[in-house]
Amino acid sequence: MNIDEILEELYSWDPSMRGDEGLREVVEKLMEMRPEASADEDFKLRLKQQLLKRGRRTGFFIRNRGRIVAGATAFAAVLVLVAVFVVQPFLLRTGVNKSEAFVAEADEYAGGELETAAESAGVMAEPMMMAKEAPMLMSRSALPEAAEEYASVSEQGFRKVSSDALSTFSADVDTASYSNIRRFLNDGMLPPADAVRIEELVNYFGYSYAEPAGEAPFGVSSVVSECPWNGEHLLLQIGLQAEVPPEAELGSSNLVFLVDSSGSMAGENKLPLLKKSLLMLSRQLSESDSISIVAYAGSAGLVLPPVSAADTAAIEAAFDGLEAGGSTAGGAGIELAYKVAAENFVENGNNRVILATDGDFNIGQSSEAELTGLIERKRDAGIALTVLGLGMGNFKDARLEALADNGNGNYAYIDNIREARKVLVHQLRSTLFTVASDVKLQLEFNPAEVEAYRIIGYDNRRLADEDFDDDGKDAGEIGAGHSLTVLYEIIPAGEARELTAAAELSLRYKKPGSEQSSLMRFSLPSVSAAAAISPDDAAFAAAVVEWGLILKRSEYAGGSDIDSVIERTKKLIGSDEYGYRAEFLSLLYKTRELF
Repeated sequence: MNIDEILEELYSWDPSMRGDEGLREVVEKLMEMRPEASADEDFKLRLKQQLLKRGRRTGFFIRNRGRIVAGATAFAAVLVLVAVFVVQPFLLRTGVNKSEAFVAEADEYAGGELETAAESAGVMAEPMMMAKEAPMLMSRSALPEAAEEYASVSEQGFRKVSSDALSTFSADVDTASYSNIRRFLNDGMLPPADAVRIEELVNYFGYSYAEPAGEAPFGVSSVVSECPWNGEHLLLQIGLQAEVPPEAELGSSNLVFLVDSSGSMAGENKLPLLKKSLLMLSRQLSESDSISIVAYAGSAGLVLPPVSAADTAAIEAAFDGLEAGGSTAGGAGIELAYKVAAENFVENGNNRVILATDGDFNIGQSSEAELTGLIERKRDAGIALTVLGLGMGNFKDARLEALADNGNGNYAYIDNIREARKVLVHQLRSTLFTVASDVKLQLEFNPAEVEAYRIIGYDNRRLADEDFDDDGKDAGEIGAGHSLTVLYEIIPAGEARELTAAAELSLRYKKPGSEQSSLMRFSLPSVSAAAAISPDDAAFAAAVVEWGLILKRSEYAGGSDIDSVIERTKKLIGSDEYGYRAEFLSLLYKTRELF
């Protein structure tokens, strides 16, 4: 992409911009500040989306029979351009100095009236404030030097049953991707495609699956339904529902809160939110549970030696003393947290480190390989890891997901206090207490009914087929009361639409503390009439998947349509005890605004 292409794009939206001689200068500066835009395929699309979105809010642009008509001067559009694509992103990416410098240059171009024009137009107030006041919000040394990081994983395509009948993968009940995407949408931005893990979107919600029966820790449900984005295909949905052991069987908890108090954790959506979240968790525990707090910044330290969870005064005082500052000795903090957990180990109990951070480990034992190696060793010693991600700008999603995966734990993203309540109060047992480890699933598809299939999501959870029977191969954990949802898009064999024996499901898991796995087998979709997934749950899960395909810009999105997803979801809210499905509907509307 070059400067002339961007200018032509702007002129196509408002031909009057051709008369603004200073526009080229401003866009050239934008490109200088964001050189990577030349390699960003989504840049022009995002530019147009943001201009139109800001325009709808401020009156700069008016929709008229499908055309965008300029409602103000080209200069006003330039202000929006500067606000959306320079000030705020570069404050987050490269620091306050560069953002302030550009604001100053843009202001000079505007004849010293940029801030006044922005205020009167109702735009740029937040970015301008951020550029001017960021030094008061966080130290310059604490500002991120790189953008957020997400692992790039290719989507699994369709496989022919005739040559590749087995599909093997690890369980995953994490939900971080959903709340992180919500943060992007609430901030008026589309998430990066790599931030969208569709299995985490679907598993954010609960469904009415069959309860466990007998000694097995899972109930299994399934259903085949029509595929909304491709009328020639079908969807196979599989649901696992984990047991909830009686309170007496769960044992006492030995929890070590490992708190990132580095400078990068400044800001209301980071350390202050984290304090409130962990206090909320501690109040759910009993007198027999213990809490320790380790903090790390320039160096790691024990802030609170183990105390009973009932000692709320000591716990609150320890949290009150935490302040963000310094750089991030993440490796040293993890080592100390595990040392404290080992010294207070509870036999047959829940021994767990809860790491809360934006993932910006930049001092000491900082490589992902070293950190995951340490966590794997401690995992084998019976100490699990839960990861809570927070913040924006320098958020290291890929690293945090890898740490949780290797620590026999789970990974959630806390973007607001409501999400903290969901993860740490409403779902406390499933967050903290594991009922099955190394959970693996393997489906063998029937060529008589299925021509081809593809698993939707779970792209970084694939396993080699031979790994299924290998008890030494690590896989996912499932907590008390967790549900696991898996969907396959199926190309039926011939004209078949009523599938009765699409696949055989084999399920391996280990009971806590066991080195040997147990095996369960089911015929799908006919597990039993009582275990059939309800039409409403199937339709809702399909709506969430379709939304994920749209956000991921998936090549398998087919005829996906956000308006259709919205209309279907309106009918599927149901009782919705905590309002999660209603909130999903609101995110669909925000998605439509941005596309």
